Amino acid sequence: MSEFIKICALSDLIPDAGIPALLNGKAIALFYVDGQVYALSNYDPIGQANVISRGIVGSIKGELVVASPLYKEHYSLSTGVCVEKSDATLTVYAVKVEGGDVWVA
Repeated sequence: MSEFIKICALSDLIPDAGIPALLNGKAIALFYVDGQVYALSNYDPIGQANVISRGIVGSIKGELVVASPLYKEHYSLSTGVCVEKSDATLTVYAVKVEGGDVWVA
């Protein structure tokens, strides 16, 4: 079982946008959408760069996604799976919000 680590205050997040952060030295992307926080790896496996936090949030067929700023592939915020190329995935991290702080495992 992974240990939760305090990453930031909920007030540090920008609604409907991403911010980069570090989790034990790994680059992650945090998104605050519709009152929920999502944490995914920041590394785009197709573009091969840490840019996911700069992506645009939207939805495809009711699924919340982030579009990579490089080649515009869409990744599910809940599963990390790429809509266009299902073999490309982002790691999804467990998130909890307690006392106004964001914790990620």
